Amino acid sequence: MSAHAPDHSLDSFGDAAASATRVTPGNALRPEDIAIAPEKPSEEVAQYALRLGDDALILSQRLSHWISRAPELEEDIALGNIALDTLGHARSFLSYAGHAWDKTEDDLAYWREEEEFRSAWMVEQPNGDFGVTIARQLVMSVFQYLLYTELLDSSDATLAAIAAKALKEVDYHRDHAIQWTVRLGDGTEESHARMQAALDLVWPYVDELFDDDELIDAVGSAGVRPSSLRETFDKHIAEVLDEATLTLPDVPRARGGGRRGEHTEHLGYILAEMQVLARKHPGATW
Repeated sequence: MSAHAPDHSLDSFGDAAASATRVTPGNALRPEDIAIAPEKPSEEVAQYALRLGDDALILSQRLSHWISRAPELEEDIALGNIALDTLGHARSFLSYAGHAWDKTEDDLAYWREEEEFRSAWMVEQPNGDFGVTIARQLVMSVFQYLLYTELLDSSDATLAAIAAKALKEVDYHRDHAIQWTVRLGDGTEESHARMQAALDLVWPYVDELFDDDELIDAVGSAGVRPSSLRETFDKHIAEVLDEATLTLPDVPRARGGGRRGEHTEHLGYILAEMQVLARKHPGATW
């Protein structure tokens, strides 16, 4: 290529003149690309992407609350970065889901009611203390790592591409959660007790992540059957807890129902805070 030849390396990825904040390094698929792709997902695939996007969106909102509140400056930055990564995953999944219904990611994030969200109960639970957040992150990052790994083989090329990008970031999230679980569990008597209590608090919400339902049957090879991940998940968690000198909780399962739009009281408060600006100033841009 000559020194004066135009650079067309981004021409196949949405708007080649997009601002620097919109361009993903390399040729990774961006939410903006997904929104203008000629192919639209089927209704079943869109509903599946919606569920993955809602998990990521609500988890991101929870994590972002730690900014300026973390126990040390490095963790303030780390949790903020993890929240941004997770928000990026949400944007991609919601953009793909919305593409089926001619809706934008913002339409789905800001203009749905509580019963229209399909996130699992796990991600909407309060942050609690730092140990509770780490326990939730251990569960979610290991689950998402296994899920996105399997989603690489999805028969839906867009879902596979979203998973490929998300997987690299979730691998860091998983490592971060494991290190903190071991550090707290195998630390002082106080940190051990609080980390065990955090696991006991989070664990009732684990089973819902692995429930199969009619949508999983309908989406077929485009998605991943959650129950197929449980054995590997349990093995990974057991290894971490053994190193952390923690005990696998023996607690009753929470009822769940997030995939059906049935949520705990906590989701409404998250949405009220997240949606207030968009609803107070409809159509505003900045």
